[in-house]
Amino acid sequence: MRTLKNLMVTGGAGFIGSNFIHYLLNGTDFNGRIINADKLTYAGNPDNLSDVEDKFGGSRYFFEKADIGDYGRIKNIFEKYDIDTVIHFAAESHVDRSIFGPKEFIETNIMGTFNLLEVARETWVGKEGTHFHHVSTDEVYGSLGETGFFFENTPYDPRSPYSASKASSDHLVLAYFHTYGLSVTLSNCSNNYGPYQFPEKLIPLMIMNMKEEKSLPVYGDGRYIRDWLYVDDHNSGVWAILNKGKTGETYNIGGENEWENIKLLNVLCEKMAALTGKDKEHYKKLITYVKDRPGHDRRYAINCDRIKMELGWKQTYDFDRGLDKTIKWYLENEKWIARLRSGEYKNWIEKNYEKRQ
Repeated sequence: MRTLKNLMVTGGAGFIGSNFIHYLLNGTDFNGRIINADKLTYAGNPDNLSDVEDKFGGSRYFFEKADIGDYGRIKNIFEKYDIDTVIHFAAESHVDRSIFGPKEFIETNIMGTFNLLEVARETWVGKEGTHFHHVSTDEVYGSLGETGFFFENTPYDPRSPYSASKASSDHLVLAYFHTYGLSVTLSNCSNNYGPYQFPEKLIPLMIMNMKEEKSLPVYGDGRYIRDWLYVDDHNSGVWAILNKGKTGETYNIGGENEWENIKLLNVLCEKMAALTGKDKEHYKKLITYVKDRPGHDRRYAINCDRIKMELGWKQTYDFDRGLDKTIKWYLENEKWIARLRSGEYKNWIEKNYEKRQ
């Protein structure tokens, strides 16, 4: 077990990062300090942690607006809070955005990770009990056929600027372990869903479009397959790795829950209809097939036997329960949604989805 005292969570105001902070403070016995370093790009929302700020701000939770690419700023945070652990969530993460504008993905995901590693390497010289955990994605492995799974030793085969940038950052993290002896672990996860997810991703986008009676865009034939993981299950896996994972190793965290996009969308339509009292076919009529995106990977599926056997982790949410909880959260948090949709999100959706219909 590692001794974790002063945790720097990068990208902690984003979807997975903010859920991780909630999980850590409300669902574990961690009693140290959390320092949330976030640049607050379009997907970073301080509202995600307003309750944490009210309850723990200034004692166990601290927010620092910071770009992970700013060496001086990051080094100052390390020194100010005596950081001993980094949990690196911060990343540009949406495949479509990487296709339209790859530069930000290279700068944040590669150079930002490099910068964090350099600060950690230089600041932690001769210091005991330090650790760097890097959060990555199953997309680095490429695309699967109809059968098979991604394992920790599956060769990397990224197909988009996003996955290529994450693959590069993964290699950098392991290089710092092998070259400099930095204590590191990695996790590669499947598609996350749950509260606070920025509504450019499939599940929240469809929920919000149904709520507003807008079309439901589906790429290609709709038969692309993803492995879905509830965000709290992902974060419990990260926490298990932080505490018990072997230094220098990678652990896959998956939902073991494969769905074709079109089948998932039909389930979402039926669940929304049940909640709103409409006929189950009402929302299905909004489904619209749109031109496929370039380099679209056909299927992702993670084998997560290693984290189960070695660290005792397991999923606690089945998909039905996770979807119900997610849908209800978006329906009950209209103010959160309204603030998001008033800005860049609305403009981006209009530009990159509605024009394709």
